[in-house]
Amino acid sequence: MNIDLLVNLAYVVSAALFIFGLKMLSSPATARKGNLISAAGMLLAVVVTLLNSGLDYKWIALGVAIGAAIGLTAAYRVEMTSMPEMVALFNGFGGIASLLLAWAEYHQTRNLTAFIAFVTFLSAFIGGVTFSGSMAAFGKLAEIIPGRAVVFNGQRIVNGLILLTAVCAGIAFSIDSASGYPIFLFIVAVALVFGVTSVIPIGGADMPVVISLLNSYSGIAVCAAGFVIHNNILIVAGALVGASGIILTRIMCRSMNRSLANVLFSGFGAKVQKAGDGPQGEVRPATAEDVYYILEAAGSVAFVPGYGLAVAQAQHVVRELGDLLEANGAEVMYAIHPVAGRMPGHMNVLLAEANVPYDQLVEMDDINSKMDAIDAAVVIGANDVVNPAALNDPGSPIYGMPIIEAHRARTVIVLKRSMSAGFAGIQNALFFGDNTRMYFGDAKASIQALVAEFKHADS
Repeated sequence: MNIDLLVNLAYVVSAALFIFGLKMLSSPATARKGNLISAAGMLLAVVVTLLNSGLDYKWIALGVAIGAAIGLTAAYRVEMTSMPEMVALFNGFGGIASLLLAWAEYHQTRNLTAFIAFVTFLSAFIGGVTFSGSMAAFGKLAEIIPGRAVVFNGQRIVNGLILLTAVCAGIAFSIDSASGYPIFLFIVAVALVFGVTSVIPIGGADMPVVISLLNSYSGIAVCAAGFVIHNNILIVAGALVGASGIILTRIMCRSMNRSLANVLFSGFGAKVQKAGDGPQGEVRPATAEDVYYILEAAGSVAFVPGYGLAVAQAQHVVRELGDLLEANGAEVMYAIHPVAGRMPGHMNVLLAEANVPYDQLVEMDDINSKMDAIDAAVVIGANDVVNPAALNDPGSPIYGMPIIEAHRARTVIVLKRSMSAGFAGIQNALFFGDNTRMYFGDAKASIQALVAEFKHADS
């Protein structure tokens, strides 16, 4: 049988494994298996490609060894709370790989057809944007650079001019690639600058959308790189990643009732509300003992996690408290807002790491339909995603954003360090509700105190 036919047959199998694996990622119960199936597909594609390449394997083996060592170290040492930063880094590495591949191919073969020159430009430019943009996102998430939106006068105009310059340079390069090496280097430089300038105006709480979009960019860059080196499986894999990233980005934007342009260009969250602005009223603070009595009497409890849960690394003690509540006869649920946290599925990842049962994770629409019957909603580090202003204040910047309607529960317990505003820069009317009790302090320490109350009562 023809060797090219065997290679393409293996690629078809790999593509099928990618698709099945991607489908399984849609459910927490099957996500781990789906990840392994997709990884098996990629392993098959890589092995077949290498066997058919005739390359010197010693350098490839060295690269595999170094990459595997870095990957294993990261997997074992990176805390689950730092997963958003790690995902941003991995997106960036995918982008720089596409850029370097296109660069190496062009360096080796200068006289390209117009089409191959164009996809070389796309692979280099999108790969460069993905890399530098992901590094900027990593810096925000790791608090190396300010997590808030960084804006300046004329920022949109500057970004528009940078993009227009890149497009013009790409057209010039596509017309005459043989003598276009300086233009190619200019394109790489512009891409790296544009990645940074397009991410810094985006606040930290919009990172789920940004990471999803950068993931899509990395897929598109890989797809373009596949055309550059005439590799079918790169084209298919890149198209799958690019399309799924765009779909997820759209879902994230819809979950905030905002357009992608608004997320990317509005500088949302750049202004922080001053103390005394926004809703006012009587705050009803509660002690650990007060909260214990409320939860001890509750027949149903819904935890509403947010970014504060990740910051406090409180997922394990939340699970422990949930187990104690179940032992006390309460029905326990975890209400998941699609954009809570700093990456897509951030809360799902944290709770899965604490071995919270998948069937207790309830999506926003499903929990809202039950909220009136829930005895206690425990909001842990969430702010804007539970703010009633999204429903009843047309003048609010988050008006129209779907939220978890925790305010409808019989009692709301909010775990928060202070009365500071959320990412949107507005005060949360939920804090002043008649049925709300504010339980101030570090989330992990506060929940540990509740666990101690339950255990003391049982002893």
